[in-house]
Amino acid sequence: MRRTIKWGVSILSLIIIAFVAYYGYGLYNAADKFSKDPDTSRFGDFIPVKEQEPPKWEGQERVNILILGGDERGLRANETPRSDSMMVASLDPVTKKGFIFSILRDTYVDIPEHRDNRVNVALTLGGPELAMKTVSDYLGIPIQYYLYTDFQGFIALVDSIGGIDLDVEKDMHYVDAADDHVYDIDLKKGLQHLDGKKSLQYVRFRHDAQSDFTRTERQRKFLKAVADKMQTTTSLMKLPDIMSDIAPYVETNLSVTDMLKLGRLGYESKASGVETVQIPPSELIYDDRVGGASVLRADEDKLRDYVQELFEAAQTPPETEPAVMGGNDGVDIVDTVGTLAE
Repeated sequence: MRRTIKWGVSILSLIIIAFVAYYGYGLYNAADKFSKDPDTSRFGDFIPVKEQEPPKWEGQERVNILILGGDERGLRANETPRSDSMMVASLDPVTKKGFIFSILRDTYVDIPEHRDNRVNVALTLGGPELAMKTVSDYLGIPIQYYLYTDFQGFIALVDSIGGIDLDVEKDMHYVDAADDHVYDIDLKKGLQHLDGKKSLQYVRFRHDAQSDFTRTERQRKFLKAVADKMQTTTSLMKLPDIMSDIAPYVETNLSVTDMLKLGRLGYESKASGVETVQIPPSELIYDDRVGGASVLRADEDKLRDYVQELFEAAQTPPETEPAVMGGNDGVDIVDTVGTLAE
């Protein structure tokens, strides 16, 4: 009887391993489509500058990824998209703790090789590499990677994971005839299920007294909800399909191998939690006017010290290892897929 059970377990293990191999192959192919050649890239006209090349991530130190949400409405042929939102996801592979920094888009910063301007202009002036360099200098941290998507990519992602259950904190309404009302905002207060289009309305709304301050707060809240949904067993099993759905709208400098390693790191970081932070923090912001327009500034030395203090406070390693899919006796799908990519 024990031998029969052992054979049964062995056969089951082989089936699981075969499934994971197929899963890893599909995931690898889907992730590979995120990298675009110059002919298909939105940013193909920009020639990378050596001084702007990001440092290589070796896998043991903190990794920082610039997440760019692009606004491609009304663009002419070959015109560079605007940056509608900018975030930095920062993960420590040792402590498994992370941060999501959302950058207020009216923040006035130094853009290398250009004049000072709003931070979201960097993408238009020099593509993702210049945006990475600008934010890296501003925060005083190395930014190794970027991930860009537009409105349609955001909608496709949320729809692919089956939407998000979220408590909308207030009624939100905004009409924009310039877009033929495609991106009008009309949400009601309360707990509800948001599909891709409704989710885009939620993260884009900024027409209240606090404007971009509350908008970036909502974006951080929503991104955490998406991360939690992505880490469910159902979403992990569907990951190749999810990535295929959003691939046409995404660009990144991540290799497939690094993408899978980061995915595993993000999965492991669930147990320790991710803190969301507004940049610049309210206590360091002061208003300024440039050319008659209102902008936000911050003492950059104090800002960099603030970021380092956050990192230092998060240096306590986790007390216990996070659980893996399938339990101690199962096959860790995330770990196995990462191994397949190496």
